[in-house]
Amino acid sequence: AFSIPNKKQKKKKREKMEKFVCGALTMAILLQVTIAQTDHIVGDSFGWSIPINGAAAYTMWADANTIKIGDTLVFKFTEGNHDVQEVSRSSYEECNTQNSIGEAIKKGPAKITMQTLGDHYYICTVGEHCLAGQKMAIKVSSSNSSASNTPADTTPPPPSSSTVVFASFLISLSSIALAIFL
Repeated sequence: AFSIPNKKQKKKKREKMEKFVCGALTMAILLQVTIAQTDHIVGDSFGWSIPINGAAAYTMWADANTIKIGDTLVFKFTEGNHDVQEVSRSSYEECNTQNSIGEAIKKGPAKITMQTLGDHYYICTVGEHCLAGQKMAIKVSSSNSSASNTPADTTPPPPSSSTVVFASFLISLSSIALAIFL
């Protein structure tokens, strides 16, 4: 025999469905955040310090790493011995802070999340460290293009195809949940 659900049963089903959808969305957001971001330890094992072979060390590191919107640069250094300052290209080339971007980060490890496309320049402002090679230039690309072909731009990138597919999956999942629970 089939019975028609009363208001109390409908309310319970609706509450279950809401919990299910909220849980699915929370998991989806966590998964997307995990997929979308990468932490890059600047300089890998030698960290953010005065490199033995000068600025070439950070040039090689930057060339070997693809940095994308949403990725985080982690500058590992000893507080008081080093800092990290984003600067313009001219300040990077001349090792000065005349065209600084923001404040120098003096407490390590410094974590900087990449939010704009294009070239970014970092130096250590302590003593003669920049002149000794403690500086780095990187190119930030969108999540679906190569670093070398990305024009300087501050427009956020469009959603990647995996994001669109994932969003479609969530909509389908929500529709199924609604059909089951309502």
